[in-house]
Amino acid sequence: MSEGRDAAAVRQEVRAWLQENWDPERPLSEWRGLLADSGWGCPVWPEEWYGRGLRPSLGSVVTEEFRAAGAVGTGAGAGVSLAANTILAHGSDELKAAYLRPIITGEHTWCQLFSEPGSGSDLAGLTTRATRDGDEWVVNGQKVWNTGAHKAHYGMLLARTDWDVPKHRGITFFVLDMRQAAVTVRPLRQMNGHASFNEVFLTDARARHDHVVGTVNGGWAAATTTLMHERGMAAGIGQRRAAGRARPAPPPGRTRREADAETAAYRETYKWYPQRAGRVDLLEDRARAHGRTGDLVTRQAIASVLAFERSARWTAKRARAARAAGKQPGPEGSLGKLSSSVTARAAHGAHTLVIGAHGMLSGPDSDAGGLVAEVLVSTPAQSIAGGTDEIQRNIMGERVLGLPKEPSVDNDVAFRDVRTNTRSADR
Repeated sequence: MSEGRDAAAVRQEVRAWLQENWDPERPLSEWRGLLADSGWGCPVWPEEWYGRGLRPSLGSVVTEEFRAAGAVGTGAGAGVSLAANTILAHGSDELKAAYLRPIITGEHTWCQLFSEPGSGSDLAGLTTRATRDGDEWVVNGQKVWNTGAHKAHYGMLLARTDWDVPKHRGITFFVLDMRQAAVTVRPLRQMNGHASFNEVFLTDARARHDHVVGTVNGGWAAATTTLMHERGMAAGIGQRRAAGRARPAPPPGRTRREADAETAAYRETYKWYPQRAGRVDLLEDRARAHGRTGDLVTRQAIASVLAFERSARWTAKRARAARAAGKQPGPEGSLGKLSSSVTARAAHGAHTLVIGAHGMLSGPDSDAGGLVAEVLVSTPAQSIAGGTDEIQRNIMGERVLGLPKEPSVDNDVAFRDVRTNTRSADR
């Protein structure tokens, strides 16, 4: 365990381990297996579950040493950031044994199956149904905005398993095998031309009973854990900066090349996210190109955006500092998410002031090769993805300011009696 160990001791230990084990020509799959078995891939995880039991603040020390040595860590994605954290907090030992190691090695990829077409921001109003059938559950319904679902091996699925209790108490969290024929994934084309998301249709899909995360009808607690980690991710997109000492890394070998290819494939889905965040970095350059630097209104708009962006960056650092201190993700994730939305909207307005009617043109011959036009049609997503601005304000009002909960007419009644947009006769 990490008690009694300081940063210097951990730094020395991981440095010695890397000197003995890091081989830049080792196949990536072999290296990731070594990371999982040694515990250095996810050092803040418990020792019994592929970690080293370190405090989060010491985990950053490990990251610094890996970076300084040029060594590769675990892959990015919903598996490490969302699924693993949820399984660690709520999953059975059997689930941890089955899924944590393949997440570290990258053998399994994951997606989220939460949102539904008829529920909007009311996630607890979901109507995807799971019915018990012996040792399995039969699942029917539709999910939407599912990033990476077309490539995922497994999905984090929320389904309703009891219609006779209030909506939050009749939901179960499942691990769902996405490769079964009963799961159909279709891409969704966005107005910016990308197709990062999918809709998923479940027609008599099967989920094993021993793949319930948490308890039957108690899935809201597990879902909340996933959402807290997700909002922290959303708040930090485009704001994370490399940390650690500027020690030159050795030239890349096979391991790094394979990891870079894996990362490039993963990031392809998210290549428009900088535009979603507002591309604050383009504002001053475009203002000069369009001769708007002397316009007082434009100058004030750009200054406001830069202030918002700096504030959002500080908020994200606060959230990371809280994690480093050992705190679980909390309302600061919602604050950071909302700050990012405010920045994106302000950037949208400033770009519009600078570019004017040219913002309606897209393609390589348009302003900045079409980047600004893409910004203008992408920024609305920042206020929706990962929980709408309205949801984040409710969370902050209730959990930070201590305001009364928002009145609701359906939190204390059986869900089958609640009016929904997708009411079905067989309920």
